[in-house]
Amino acid sequence: MPAPTNQIPQQGFLRLAQIIGTKNNPPLIPVSKTSWWNGVKSGKYPKPVKLGERTTAWRVEDIRALIDSIGA
Repeated sequence: MPAPTNQIPQQGFLRLAQIIGTKNNPPLIPVSKTSWWNGVKSGKYPKPVKLGERTTAWRVEDIRALIDSIGA
């Protein structure tokens, strides 16, 4: 079950570890890294935004919409 959207900021970007969680950070969407990237490739999950050369992130608005659609 995804985390409630009131636990994430209203605007900005989220990194992958913030979305799928880490040992010390609970997931917003509990899937593996491989499942997440497969979902991005298939269109199930939102496309990322490149912030610089090496930083990949997702818009908070896109992640909120995904969580809302999963919960519906």
